[in-house]
Amino acid sequence: MQKKNISYKELGLCNSRVLFSKAVSGGYAIPAYNFNNLEQMQAIIMACVETSSPVILQVSKGARSYANETLLRYLAQGAVAFAEELGTPIPIVLHLDHGDSFELCKECIESGFSSVMIDGSHHSYEDNVKLTRKVVEFAHQHDVTVEGELGVLAGIEDDVVATAHTYTQPDEVEDFVSKTGVDSLAIAIGTSHGAFKFKPGEDPRIRLDILQEIEQRIPGFPIVLHGASSVPQELVKTINEHGGKLKDAIGIGEDQLRLAAKSAVCKINIDSDGRLAMTAAIRKVFDEKPEEFDPRKYLGPARDALKKLYIHKIINVLGSNGKA
Repeated sequence: MQKKNISYKELGLCNSRVLFSKAVSGGYAIPAYNFNNLEQMQAIIMACVETSSPVILQVSKGARSYANETLLRYLAQGAVAFAEELGTPIPIVLHLDHGDSFELCKECIESGFSSVMIDGSHHSYEDNVKLTRKVVEFAHQHDVTVEGELGVLAGIEDDVVATAHTYTQPDEVEDFVSKTGVDSLAIAIGTSHGAFKFKPGEDPRIRLDILQEIEQRIPGFPIVLHGASSVPQELVKTINEHGGKLKDAIGIGEDQLRLAAKSAVCKINIDSDGRLAMTAAIRKVFDEKPEEFDPRKYLGPARDALKKLYIHKIINVLGSNGKA
């Protein structure tokens, strides 16, 4: 049976164009939280409703395979209804994170995504431009916004693996944005995917100087940071105290991310921190109550821990509270 194409507007979602414009002028960043299941979605929406923050629900290629695209789409639609039920409708974007092909982006657009990322950073510059432009031309026919990427982030996240970091070259951004027509640009300035971003003794700093130069070259253009988890050490400690083995997990300082959010960075991706929060809560229950086998008794605390973490991020790191 042929699948019916669905517009994100039918699901009550929005794209990121207006949200980014307001964020750039307002000096804050929109939270982009990855989700794979119901508890994550609930925590994200509860945190954003409580703080009156817009949000970008992100689905990676791996999450799409794990949870089923149709279920994730309707979870996103449910997120809209959930926010309304909680009393505060908020702008919600459904975004494909790290799409690696035109075909994948096309499928997501036709199934109700309101925003897609095409990550052509593993190609040559010329092929990245060509691929990104192709996605943009198709997406804009459906009023779907597109995020491109220049530079390579090291680290591991789902299907995204890179052993070396390549900083974004500021002298390429004007040409890339002009030739591709992207709506936002993910840059590499020292953030990285996963929980093991830096080694003990290293100074975990991002290149704000590169960000400033890019901002000067494309003033007012929406910039995105991937791999921006801070890896809270109290969560790492809790995990390890209750049977985990996270050695040397170190992330990006929240003070640096706050500075970035006050500039042209209008979308900050946070995934690993959420995984740590949920894992810490679940491990604590399993360790302290080994007789427990009701999923609600460990997924509930995990959801609460995730909500608490995301409220902190919204208020103290992103500055998006009150911006819905």
